Amino acid sequence: MKAATDTSVPRSEFALPSTARSWATAFAFWTLLTLSYGLAGGLSSLSEGRPPAWPRAFGWNATDFYLWMLLTPLIGRLGRATATGDWKRLLTVHVPASLAITLGQTLLQLAAFWLAFGPGHMPTQTLGGFVTMQFAYKFQQGLVCYWVILAVLRGMESRRRLRDERLRSAALETQLVQSQLQALRMQLQPHFLFNTLNAISALALSDPAQARLMIARLADFLRLTLEERHAQQVPLTRELQFLECYLAIQQVRFQDRLGVQWEVHADTQDAAVPHLILQPLVENALRHGLLAKADYGRLCIAAQRVGDELYLSVDDDGLGLPPDGAREGIGLGNTRARLRMLFGDAARLELRPRLGGGTCAEVRLPFVTGAA
Repeated sequence: MKAATDTSVPRSEFALPSTARSWATAFAFWTLLTLSYGLAGGLSSLSEGRPPAWPRAFGWNATDFYLWMLLTPLIGRLGRATATGDWKRLLTVHVPASLAITLGQTLLQLAAFWLAFGPGHMPTQTLGGFVTMQFAYKFQQGLVCYWVILAVLRGMESRRRLRDERLRSAALETQLVQSQLQALRMQLQPHFLFNTLNAISALALSDPAQARLMIARLADFLRLTLEERHAQQVPLTRELQFLECYLAIQQVRFQDRLGVQWEVHADTQDAAVPHLILQPLVENALRHGLLAKADYGRLCIAAQRVGDELYLSVDDDGLGLPPDGAREGIGLGNTRARLRMLFGDAARLELRPRLGGGTCAEVRLPFVTGAA
């Protein structure tokens, strides 16, 4: 899977809403405030023994909050302009902006309310008198509202940036792991290829017919490998096809000195396994266990499910582990690294002596299905 590598600056929460959903969310929020404050005003009148003027209570808050809703994108743009600046720049921009925007919102709200609902029971009968009476209270309230809106938008912006940075870091980490896995897997192919070509070279003079057969089967194996060159995990059945092709090459090399036994449980065939996970284990068994054995050798490849784990094992009845322990080369070291990158501590590779002589290599990994 190709990881996203876009490092562009994410869209800011200060940006003007551009979708119906954004506007619907904003409208619902400001409507909730309108209803809440309108209800509080009516209940306050009831508690003081006065009849509540519900239309005026809701109308006052509606003209106030809906105007702030329309002004929020402008405040957001100003907030975005100062998002990367210092406090001096923030105050230089927003102190005059808050005074100007609040002044305009206050005058518009008072005028809209006056035109819609009139003086009611107020002691003034003119718009000028109404503005004079309400201006100080309304302007102070408006300044608070401006800075609250700005603070909320800055908080949303910071949260959005933090989330985008985390997503970007996760995407880059995934891309790095995929690249490392691909590099590790690509190491296996030349490693295997060089060993096989060495074996073909040894047969070229002593047994040309067997050398030609080995070359043909090598071509089949490489064709299968190229078909899955981008897959990190494949179904176990597919992996076993690779292994059968590889063992066909080795049986030409060993002639009649190698027998292969398969013990693959039916419920494991769809399990997802790392591509080419078994080939290094088999190669290790052949090179270090069976190649130097003078008589007939047997190899057993097994797969079984144990709870939520898949057990893969490669047993040989060869010479066994050296007294000072196994020396891991490219194949086994590569296999451990791939398991660690793909599954962390949930997977492991163990080498141990086999009862009756020989070596057992066992891989345990989480049992999952659905590999490509």
